[in-house]
Amino acid sequence: MRGRRETAGAVAFAAALLAITPGAATAQADRGERCEVLDPSVCLQPFPSDAYTRVADTPTGRRLDLAATAMPRNILGVPIAPSDYNRFDGFSPGSSLITHVPGLDNPRALRKTNPVPIDDIGAFDRRRAPVVVIDARSGKRHPIWVELDSNATSPAETNLIIRPAVNFAEGHRYLVALRDLRGAEGKQLTPEPVFRALRDGRPTARPDIERRRPAMERIFGELDRFGIGRDDLHLAWDFTVASRRSLSERALSIRDDAFAQLGDRDLADRRVAGRSPRFEVTKVQNFPAGPDRLIARRVSGSVLVPCYLDLNGCPPGSRFRLGSTGLPLRDANSFTRANFVCNIPRAAFTAGAGSARPSLYGHGLLGSADEVSATNVKQMSGEHNFIFCASDWIGFSTTDVPNVALILQDLSRFPTLVDRTQQGFLNFMYLGRALIHRDGLGSDPAFQTDGKSLIDRRELYYDGNSQGGILGGSLAALAPDFRNAVLGVPGMNYSTLLQRSSDFPPYADGRFLGLLDDSLGEIDLPVGGLYDAYPNRLERPLIFALIQTYWDRGEANGYAHHMTDDPLPNTSGHRVLMHPAVGDHQVANVTAEVEARTIGARIRRPAIARGRRIGRDQLFGIAPIKRLPYAGSAIIYWDTGAGNTPPPPLGNRPPTAGRDPHGAPRNTVAARRQKSAFLSPRGRVRDFCASGPCRADDFEP
Repeated sequence: MRGRRETAGAVAFAAALLAITPGAATAQADRGERCEVLDPSVCLQPFPSDAYTRVADTPTGRRLDLAATAMPRNILGVPIAPSDYNRFDGFSPGSSLITHVPGLDNPRALRKTNPVPIDDIGAFDRRRAPVVVIDARSGKRHPIWVELDSNATSPAETNLIIRPAVNFAEGHRYLVALRDLRGAEGKQLTPEPVFRALRDGRPTARPDIERRRPAMERIFGELDRFGIGRDDLHLAWDFTVASRRSLSERALSIRDDAFAQLGDRDLADRRVAGRSPRFEVTKVQNFPAGPDRLIARRVSGSVLVPCYLDLNGCPPGSRFRLGSTGLPLRDANSFTRANFVCNIPRAAFTAGAGSARPSLYGHGLLGSADEVSATNVKQMSGEHNFIFCASDWIGFSTTDVPNVALILQDLSRFPTLVDRTQQGFLNFMYLGRALIHRDGLGSDPAFQTDGKSLIDRRELYYDGNSQGGILGGSLAALAPDFRNAVLGVPGMNYSTLLQRSSDFPPYADGRFLGLLDDSLGEIDLPVGGLYDAYPNRLERPLIFALIQTYWDRGEANGYAHHMTDDPLPNTSGHRVLMHPAVGDHQVANVTAEVEARTIGARIRRPAIARGRRIGRDQLFGIAPIKRLPYAGSAIIYWDTGAGNTPPPPLGNRPPTAGRDPHGAPRNTVAARRQKSAFLSPRGRVRDFCASGPCRADDFEP
């Protein structure tokens, strides 16, 4: 009887395998689509996977090898162009891991399976954890959390999402293992036939499956050595993380070349050498004294910056032109004028020459340099004698709105956003150099009193909020002229952030076009948002993870490992002070916490009051500050209180309840005092919160 049962099982298995053999998967393989065979729901799932890489002469030994026919398509049938991605030698260090597991596609099944939840990340190392990610080099498990896509409308559209709680190590290879998965009734789920064939060593007639077998055997062997037997597996795969060079070499290349043109080649010494960038002051506004007049003078102008994009002047929609080495090429006569707006406080004229601390200011989502004149920035300037200078963060500024609208229709254009954002990093660095160079802005009468500069040139600083807090993390890793930076309401990894942000729905469904008509001008744009252009709900988490691979070059996620204590080549170390707001509607707290773990920021305790935290383990892996004042990087939460804002939801949806506390830290007097103490020549993290968690009770939006 036993032999008959085995025979019957083999026949049933063969029938299941044959059922998919003549269908779409074989057709995809015949057309060269190079789909991963392990997840039949979407061509590129599970994602990321080394199945989409090839052996190459790179720091990781791999290079992405995505086929155009395998890429997600928009509603017009146009696939995302893979060529820009295929230059990477691995995937994003913050990549979400995406797969569809039939049966594990509803909240009840997730509870029965009990993988690591977002509110108990410390459970990642539980011996029988059903979902684990392992560093293949060290054999250690990586901290993660697991969730279902909360935006799906049916089980068939619901992907399983695994997210890193701290960024994966650059250049490392990781193993993903799923085991003992349960359905809604608690019954163990059966793996897909293809994976069972590979796991159980059963040969098939499918060439694409057999080509996958040697790599899978390697994965099974490694997992077995790490204590996870192949017989227990429901699904397993591997992926390689991009190297430091692959992530940062373009931004470093244009930075080093541009500063060499000024005569400064050693940027790690934090000494201002060579010439000042050329600048022009175009407008000076003097304001009369009065009880609410914190600013005495506003100076507008531009700094001349080498342009590394393919259109002279670096306009929206332009992008890098790459040479044979993969680095940006520049026409010797190509420049852009980076605008600036600087506010000089009345306190600077009272204190006299050389008294005002110079700081760059980073604006919010698709904003402009004019945000430097927001009330909270003027208060920070007037209360603590800062000259704040801002530039449009090109790539992600108001002038880029038409290009963003086009990108949402066709993600093949997405590199234009990221490339121009990197040029924006350089624009900010040139403006910073002009602020503290002896022949820079301080040499102009607009920045002087009685013929002497108001600027204290000893140190440059950075302060940014929202998008300025996100992109400011990238700038902190790259900047040669400042050491200390404040990142207001920050986070990183847009693939995790987007669906958790209240800012995103208008871009998803196209409503932002109506909100921003004035900035669109006469350009004829398609109507609709990202979800109109890419309507396949099951594919959306994959799309976010895919574009994050490229987005890393233009946001903090790709630079986080080098933001503080492990600086990039030809760069000195930096310190950052992060100021998230409890329950932020726009920049999810969890994205700030992943950033804090990755950069090694410590946290002041008590950090968040009881009843205000997400679960018992929200701050897992973030070490406490042992003693204040503290000379390192830190994350300090600011809370408007339960009566204003509840804690955020657990899933990948934005908070909607209560007041949005996004503006609370910058509008709180104690928070500004803390920022000022940090942004000083001997800057330290100091305590202005008495004995309890930091409160933003005086917050006025």
